[in-house]
Amino acid sequence: MKKTLIIATAAIAAVVAAFFVFFKSSAEQKVEFEKTKVERTNIQSSITATGTIEPVTSVTVGTQVSGIVSHLYVNYNSEVKKGQVIAELDRTNLTSELNTARANLSSAQSTLNYEKANYERYSTLFEKGLISANDFETAKLSYLKAKEQVNTSRESVQKAQTNLGYATITSPIDGVVLSKSVEEGQTVAASFNTPELFTIAQDLTDMRVIADIDEADIGGVKEGQRVMFTVDAYPDDHFEGNVTQVRQQATTESNVVTYEVVISAPNNDLKLKPGLTANVTIFTQEKNDVLAVESKALRFMPIEAILVEGQTIEDVEAPTKVWTLEGNRFKAHAVQTGMTNGILTEIVGGIEAGTEVLTGFNIIGGEQPEGQQTQNPFMPRRGNNRQQNQKK
Repeated sequence: MKKTLIIATAAIAAVVAAFFVFFKSSAEQKVEFEKTKVERTNIQSSITATGTIEPVTSVTVGTQVSGIVSHLYVNYNSEVKKGQVIAELDRTNLTSELNTARANLSSAQSTLNYEKANYERYSTLFEKGLISANDFETAKLSYLKAKEQVNTSRESVQKAQTNLGYATITSPIDGVVLSKSVEEGQTVAASFNTPELFTIAQDLTDMRVIADIDEADIGGVKEGQRVMFTVDAYPDDHFEGNVTQVRQQATTESNVVTYEVVISAPNNDLKLKPGLTANVTIFTQEKNDVLAVESKALRFMPIEAILVEGQTIEDVEAPTKVWTLEGNRFKAHAVQTGMTNGILTEIVGGIEAGTEVLTGFNIIGGEQPEGQQTQNPFMPRRGNNRQQNQKK
């Protein structure tokens, strides 16, 4: 009997303990809701890329003749005008070639004078029947050949004069010398290609960015879109421009397909230098002063497990909706949406500005409601709280 009493007493104590633990756990459990307001704001959708800054117009200056560089009149960063002499080649060989061509022309002209007189003489004799037709045709042919030789020699003189002119190298544009590839006394050879002597940029206040855009993003890029970019040389400065050209040719490197996009880059303060790497943000969509809400509000859904006594859910049938907590009532509002950038979504209708809507909830203490999705493993956790952002 005593043993039975002890067992009964222990059982009652266990029930009381369990009851106390259960209600203590329930009392400690608390649900906090995350909220945001439907407000007027600006929504921007953008893509990022990298590019290279370069002058809008730059010209590589070379030489079409071979020779020794006898004089250089400009250096790096020199400002030049169109037609200004910037270098000269030694003229000795070129002058000799011109003199030889002129001598050949003089000789050809003398031969032509002789053959012309001979042809006229033979023509008179042939008309009188004093020479054969063969002799006449031979004299005529010699005259015509001499005439062609004079033309050929005249072209050689013109070419030699032109080549001599090439020994004086002038700037083709107004601009600034970016690079210099030769020094005085250096020999340049133009046998197979044109040697590069200088690179001249026309206007360093008018630059551009050539950005490589991934094939997944190129569909959203259009001419005229606003662009913001930074360069490592001035990390605190933000530069602005616009998309001026979307090039159609694709470039494939390591199985990655990109397209070149040209972006204007005004450079009145001359901070931007050719060759700098630009970190580009292209705003593919922009809407200013529109009604919007955080996108996660559209994914929130209240569940029975988080309700306390007296709370109810008033739902509506709608493809897109947001929720408010009005007293003890969770109320759904059907909304029409517009543009979104993933973080914010435009609200076209269905709810008024200033309305406070629910975006998620945190359960503090107690057990996680059964059947709820676990927290995103890539999102940071806040202390030991269990956060729940219910998604549709």
